[in-house]
Amino acid sequence: MARMPTCFISHGGGPWPWMPDWRAMFANLEASFVQMVRDLPERPRAILMISGHWEDARFAVMCSANPPMVYDYHGFPAHTYDVVNPAPGAPDPARRAAGPIAAAGLPVRLDDRQGFDHGCFVPAFVMYPDASVPVFQVSLRHGYDPAEHLALGRALAALRDEGVLILGSGLSYHNLRLFGPGARVPSEAFDAWLAESMALPAAARTDRILHWEQAPHARTCHAQEDHLVPLFAALGAAEADPARVVYHDTGLFGGVTASNYRLG
Repeated sequence: MARMPTCFISHGGGPWPWMPDWRAMFANLEASFVQMVRDLPERPRAILMISGHWEDARFAVMCSANPPMVYDYHGFPAHTYDVVNPAPGAPDPARRAAGPIAAAGLPVRLDDRQGFDHGCFVPAFVMYPDASVPVFQVSLRHGYDPAEHLALGRALAALRDEGVLILGSGLSYHNLRLFGPGARVPSEAFDAWLAESMALPAAARTDRILHWEQAPHARTCHAQEDHLVPLFAALGAAEADPARVVYHDTGLFGGVTASNYRLG
């Protein structure tokens, strides 16, 4: 079985694939997901999503065979609360994931109740609209400790050789109070820092990303870093691999610059 890459991706805004005007705004993101599937070495056995929209006191691992939906967005059209992505869960890979997390000394628990949040079901739907690939999630941990989430990724790395595609799903800019023209300067500066950092040799890259708060406009772009933390896990799962940009957009929501990365 071929080794899978890992990726840090934007999942876009809310339930955008089900709203024509928003889907048009995220046309480049949609195209990047389609291309990402084409570029995989083979069909994944499962997708492991680490979303900025699920966190827990421990690293919770979704293990249901049929996870429900979580509509964790507000103020969108009524029909977007009826969206269903019927992808099956992945109980066996989920239990396989929990073991190395525990072995790494990280707190972990299995969760058979959590459903797919939109940071998971949106990209999963765009990538596989026939819902033919099993999907499961691993939560963030409260506190967002960068080293701890890097260690999470390291613990999950072996799953790549078992056909599991690991996706850190967040956004390289996430300040809901600063969209429009005011987002242009900080998002461009942070995006440039991220591109420079991801291009560094492995050890230097890890050190730079762990100290992300030193980046220009870091706390403007991520007042709360829930949407950046998935990057740490994706990086940890492919720490020695080169990274490349697989999506880059400017002017989102009137001013936001954002990028996605593939490692491996």
